[in-house]
Amino acid sequence: MKITFKLFATLQDFLPPEAKKTNALPLEIESTTTVMDLVKRFSLPEKLVHLVLIDGNFVPPGERASRTFQEGETLAIWPPVAGG
Repeated sequence: MKITFKLFATLQDFLPPEAKKTNALPLEIESTTTVMDLVKRFSLPEKLVHLVLIDGNFVPPGERASRTFQEGETLAIWPPVAGG
């Protein structure tokens, strides 16, 4: 199935070069793939995986290892951010 994988802020560095301009990468995944499978696949440091949304809906940390995808969904991940 196809989904869109998006990384924001400093996590964009983990995307392949062709995806860095749009910070989005179309992916072909198995129906059993979880959020954490993709975190591991792209070698994202788990401490930087802070805000996780699928189609704009928050995925709590306790659900990330079991949450799978539906065709066409978009996974977006942000690191912790600070401002002042």
